[in-house]
Amino acid sequence: MVEPKIESETIRLPHKPDSPLSYRYLPGQGSLSTSHLLVFLNGLVLTQNGWRETVEFLQLRWAESSNPSRPALLTYDRYGQAQSAPDPADELRGGTHDIHEVVRDLHVLVRAVWAAKHRDGSGAAPPRLILVCNSIGCVVARLYAEAHPGAVEALLLLDSNMANSDMVSVFPDPDAAGFDPAVLPRGASADDLRRARSAYRAYFHPSVPNPEHLDRRTVAPALPRADGPVLRGPREGTGPWVMVVGHDWDTFAEEGWRGSLRVPKSLTNAFMNPAWARYNEGLVCITDEDRARGPLIARACGHFIQRDDPAFVAELTEHLVKRVEADQ
Repeated sequence: MVEPKIESETIRLPHKPDSPLSYRYLPGQGSLSTSHLLVFLNGLVLTQNGWRETVEFLQLRWAESSNPSRPALLTYDRYGQAQSAPDPADELRGGTHDIHEVVRDLHVLVRAVWAAKHRDGSGAAPPRLILVCNSIGCVVARLYAEAHPGAVEALLLLDSNMANSDMVSVFPDPDAAGFDPAVLPRGASADDLRRARSAYRAYFHPSVPNPEHLDRRTVAPALPRADGPVLRGPREGTGPWVMVVGHDWDTFAEEGWRGSLRVPKSLTNAFMNPAWARYNEGLVCITDEDRARGPLIARACGHFIQRDDPAFVAELTEHLVKRVEADQ
C-alpha cells in the first residue's frame, strides 16, 4: 500500500485563536479540487488517525483511475480529541461543550483551511462538501447540512449514532410494570436484561462524560427523528446524495459479548440490532428517494466500519465522489 502524502498540521481558528486544532489536508486534482472538499468526521472513540487506511485505499483507487478530477481531503481532531487543544468553550459551560458548538467549529474550520490552501485564488468560493462520517460524526454531518442548506453535496453515514435514543431504553426494563418475560430470547433471563441495561447506561447514555468533554444530552432534542429533517443539496429542489451503511449484526453482537459490555448476543440481536436497523431505514429518507442508497450492511464490520474494512469505505467514498462529479 502506498504511504499517504498527508502530514499533520495545526491551525488556530479565528474564533478560538489560543486553541490549536490538529488536521491533515490532501490537495485535490482537476476541476473538483477547486470546488469540493471531502471531510472525514470522527466519532467519539476513533480520532482522525482512524481514517488513515481509508485515505490510503482511496488514493490507490484514484491512482488506478483514468479520471483526473478529485476533491481535496480533510481529516481533523475536534477540540478535546487527540492532539487538538481542549475546547475553550468548556470554560463557559461548566467544563463541557455541546454538539452545536462542534458544528460551528466545523464551519469555521472548513472555511479557514480552504482559504489557507487556496491563497492563489483558485478556490475563491467556499467549497461544497462531501462528508464521510462514523458514529456521532454522522450527527455532526446532519446538523451541519441542516444549518447550511446547499453546502453539502453528499453524505456517507457509517453506523450512525442513534441520535434520538439514550441507548438504554432500547432494552426493555424487566422491573417496569407490565413487563412481559415472553419478549426475552431463549436462554436469556431478566437478570441478563438488567445487566445489559446497566452496561449500556455506564458506557453509552448521553449523560456519560467523555475525554472530549462533548455533552451529548442536546443531541436527541436536535435530531428527534431518524427520517428528518430532510436536507437540501446545492441545487434548488434537490437533496444531497446520501448513503447509509450499518454494522454486521453478528460481528456487532460478538463484540458486545466479548468486549467490556458482556451483553449476551441473543439480547443484542433481539433488541439493539433491530432498533439500529430501523434507525438506518429512517436515515435513508433525509434526502430524495432517487438520491439515497441503503441501508447497506458492512459485512464482518462492527461499529467502527472504517477500522474494520477501510477498503470498503474507500470504495463507497469513490462512488459518492463520482455521483457528485456527474452532477457538475
